[in-house]
Amino acid sequence: MKQNEYVPFLSEIKEVIKHTNIEYTFRMSYKGEVKPGQFFEVSIPKYGEAPISVSGIGEDTVDLTIRRVGKVTNEVFEHYEGDKLFLRGPYGNGFDIENYKGKEIVIIAGGTGVSPVRGVVDYFSKHIDETKGVTLITGFKTPKDILFLKDFEEWKKNIKVILTVDSADGDNTYPEGLVTKYIPELKLKDVSEAVSIVVGPPAMMRFSTKGILDVGFKEENIWISQERKMCCGIGKCGHCKIDDVYVCLDGPVFNFTKGKELID
Repeated sequence: MKQNEYVPFLSEIKEVIKHTNIEYTFRMSYKGEVKPGQFFEVSIPKYGEAPISVSGIGEDTVDLTIRRVGKVTNEVFEHYEGDKLFLRGPYGNGFDIENYKGKEIVIIAGGTGVSPVRGVVDYFSKHIDETKGVTLITGFKTPKDILFLKDFEEWKKNIKVILTVDSADGDNTYPEGLVTKYIPELKLKDVSEAVSIVVGPPAMMRFSTKGILDVGFKEENIWISQERKMCCGIGKCGHCKIDDVYVCLDGPVFNFTKGKELID
């Protein structure tokens, strides 16, 4: 008998990592293939379910970084190490590491947009010899909103990291300004062959991709991730549909040649 694709499985919380007052990473038990940028549906009976991006991949674990913003996520935050949550997935096509090997890589992420690309950054910071150089440009609202601080410290050892905030809020540790400020300053060996990933709020992605194109990147060398309400994850409910594209199936990661056409 074919298994019902809507039936979730139980996953144990191996670790809970606090980033901010409303953003935690839940390290979940999981055995199977998974890519950065894919997502799981996290559910709790009587409360519902929510799509959460994969923010890290470990040995028999996946990281799900969750923001406390509603009924389901509020209840998730009542669970701790050793507790269990229901998961379905992984869904979507994610970021294919092979697309970026042997290239100069520029990754631009804003706020929670760091979560889907964290696995890519982590991989190449540990395998820098598989690239021609990596630059990570990230932006957060304030220093208190920064996610994955310990990771940033590790990444800085092997890749160029530009970590900026919209408002320093009295903390001069980080430069103020939008991520787009740093795109014209990129110093690349061959921009025509360089590749880029851009993830974040819609306005940030729009101006960042424009900036990347303005400095000479080819459209086919840019990847983006679309934020949508992906309720079923399997292309049945239609909530994430844009024209004839189901973001949960065809995305959420798109090459820019396709992603630029997805106008809501």
